[in-house]
Amino acid sequence: MTSFDDLKTTIRRNTLLGMWAAEKLGLVGRDAEADALAIGTVEPECGDVFSEIRTDFDTASVVQSDDEILRVMNELMLQAANQMPASQGGEPDSAAVMLARNLTSR
Repeated sequence: MTSFDDLKTTIRRNTLLGMWAAEKLGLVGRDAEADALAIGTVEPECGDVFSEIRTDFDTASVVQSDDEILRVMNELMLQAANQMPASQGGEPDSAAVMLARNLTSR
């Protein structure tokens, strides 16, 4: 993480990702709460979050390719960056947004 704003954006992305994964897993209510995923996996790289979702999907026989999971993670990072209030400069971290856009366009 390069800043507190990046950390907040990652936590927000992971919350959105947890909600997406819960829907795919058929979880509702308290079972679908994504906060543990969001706060427990704030590593600078997405590997831990990806691995957790991949394991959950495999265990529940949810068919999602690795590419699809990564695509959703990138889209949700963009969405999270756009949802976060900007600090000081008035814009989200442009480097993170550009990286996510480049990854999404692959």
